[in-house]
Amino acid sequence: MNTNLSFDDDWRATVTGDPLSITPRFTGDTVRLVEYADVKEREQFTMDTFGSEHRLWDTPDVLRFDPASRNLVGAEFQMPYISASSETSDRVPTLPEVRPGGLRADEIRDFRHEMCTVLCRAPKDGVLICLRGPDVLDEPLGARIGIAPDVSLLVQRGAVVGWSLTDPARYLTTAYTAPDPAPPSPATRRLLTECLDLITEPVVDDLVDGDPAALARLRAADAALRAQHEDRHRADVLLELIATYVDDYGSA
Repeated sequence: MNTNLSFDDDWRATVTGDPLSITPRFTGDTVRLVEYADVKEREQFTMDTFGSEHRLWDTPDVLRFDPASRNLVGAEFQMPYISASSETSDRVPTLPEVRPGGLRADEIRDFRHEMCTVLCRAPKDGVLICLRGPDVLDEPLGARIGIAPDVSLLVQRGAVVGWSLTDPARYLTTAYTAPDPAPPSPATRRLLTECLDLITEPVVDDLVDGDPAALARLRAADAALRAQHEDRHRADVLLELIATYVDDYGSA
């Protein structure tokens, strides 16, 4: 595999032998590879690094690099379902074996890297696969670069075309908190799948249309999460994930 990868804005980075050791944080909306603990530390981190970043209402994927070494030091990936143009695909690409590696920027300059628009869900949501567009599914993936524990960049013809998160239930947490080191409970795993069903096609369309069966599923998931005593922190994250839908449609 070519160890030099292309991103948006004709920006390039070289694969190194040093992946990040940062534990992912999966908030339901984003996957973060960061160590900051609050907004102030996040702002300082952005000031001290370069790369892709959020600007005003623009929320592309974020990859931040240290200006001294040009090495990747943090990342934030947006889940496709927060975009109006997103879709969920029943097709799941065959994932190549993970090759652990970090990234070193070829040059010091900022760039913009579009978020993914397609979500592919492996059985029981053991892996979430996010792709730049449906056309990625037309060809095999060439490589999977493991830039951090259970987080990989997906490569096709030398270009980064997506990313994946393995065992997302394990990493459920809030933006500024490290995940619980204990394994997620079976109930949490089941309810993660149910919540993802509720906020993605086709079930989310049924919710908007007021379908009684979909509304009953939404209310049942909300009740189950509120009643769950074990794995409470992860249950609260899932409650937040479906909160807007519960507020908008739960009383219908």
